[in-house]
Amino acid sequence: MRPGFRTLFLLLWLGACGGGSPPEFKGSDITGADFGKRLALTDHNGRDVTLETFRGKLLVLFFGYTHCPDVCPTTLHDMAQALKLAGPELEGKVQVLFVTVDPERDTPETLKAYVPYFHPAFLGLHGTPERVASVASEFRVVYRKHVTPGASGYLVDHSAGSYVLDASGKLRLYLPYAHSPADIAHDLRALATTPS
Repeated sequence: MRPGFRTLFLLLWLGACGGGSPPEFKGSDITGADFGKRLALTDHNGRDVTLETFRGKLLVLFFGYTHCPDVCPTTLHDMAQALKLAGPELEGKVQVLFVTVDPERDTPETLKAYVPYFHPAFLGLHGTPERVASVASEFRVVYRKHVTPGASGYLVDHSAGSYVLDASGKLRLYLPYAHSPADIAHDLRALATTPS
């Protein structure tokens, strides 16, 4: 093999090998996690859904409640901004799910008025207290009602991060609260082009 061809062959071979390197995520890569494999709830349109319902799309899963004063609206706003930044190539390929941890107050009507306000494609999920607790446990989310003496209502303390599942329904990323929209968009784009 002549020197020029040897160099060209080596460069092409190295380029081919480099294409298989894992993506660098801004969030925490939790690929291979042994939880987050099941979900069975009802969306705010009355449709029963599971993880299989959304097969083929990236799923962003966040647990919160509509009376939340800060974390929940901020997270939903940031997710909507991230989808704008992600660009048209991801349009229709990402589904954001907002799972209520306050089924007592978050009726389907309440969720339908609240969740799509941030983005028309976002879905609110609800169920009986037992079903919500089961899904939260599956995703290792903790929450509890917090009643302040003398207050007319209550707050719900809850885990504040989001999970991202790939198009095959496997848990891949954990995004902490206040993860920037730019970093979320980066991770969604990277995950969309990564084999499951």
